[in-house]
Amino acid sequence: MQVVETNERGHATRFAKDAADRGVDAVVAFGGDGTLNEVATGLAGSQTALMMLPGGSTNVFVRSLGASNDPVTALQQFSSGLDHDNIHPISLGRANGRYFCFHAGIGFDAAVVELVERRASLKRIIGQPLFALSALQAWFRNYDRKYPHFSVEIDSKKIPNGYFTVVLNSNPYTYIGKKAVNLSTAASLDKKLVAVTFRKLTTPSIVRTIIQSVRQDQINASPGIDIRTDVEDVKINFSAPFPYQLDGDYLGEQTSLHIEHCPDALRLVKPIII
Repeated sequence: MQVVETNERGHATRFAKDAADRGVDAVVAFGGDGTLNEVATGLAGSQTALMMLPGGSTNVFVRSLGASNDPVTALQQFSSGLDHDNIHPISLGRANGRYFCFHAGIGFDAAVVELVERRASLKRIIGQPLFALSALQAWFRNYDRKYPHFSVEIDSKKIPNGYFTVVLNSNPYTYIGKKAVNLSTAASLDKKLVAVTFRKLTTPSIVRTIIQSVRQDQINASPGIDIRTDVEDVKINFSAPFPYQLDGDYLGEQTSLHIEHCPDALRLVKPIII
């Protein structure tokens, strides 16, 4: 067994790819969703399995599998899965060549993540409340809600006037404390992608959406919210740069983003819950 520690962006991907190239059976990743994203990117397309342990502030992907948010309990659950060969191929999304496990966010939520990452040291201290504060700052000050930020093309069908798009590879989208924020039950690791596009951002509409997402299994489509399931290909373009994030990791701004569904891209150790 070899233990390695990351100390800069991209380290986890390089370590994981090296392990896959050497034919290692499994890599255990301990960290937040951003670390897990990097490890999954390094292992994608290989026969090396990924086993995860929660070590971040939200741990969306680990919890979406039903595992505990406590790393000691999660270790028992995933170790049991490994011992019983509970390893399955899952699909991933890929945006401009970078893989994601559970979602890609374009527009508003990426602006929120960028604000959070500006205060990385504070994030380690207060965790999720920083996301709430950053969301309020982006909503009222930083993110322009008057004009569209991009156009979206989903499987060759165009959607104009995009303010905020989430492309889901699994559900839930995130967690608020212990409560799941659900956008679509159609999103699953063994299905194609789901694309949710907000065509307007008003306070009443977003409050209504948040209430639906925490009280129901999914949100409802409306004139201001476009929901597409069984999605294979998403193209997002605009003349001015727009922000995007993958699995909660802010990756900057682009004028063009190409998102693809990648079936059976990763071998994943799934927990056994007793």
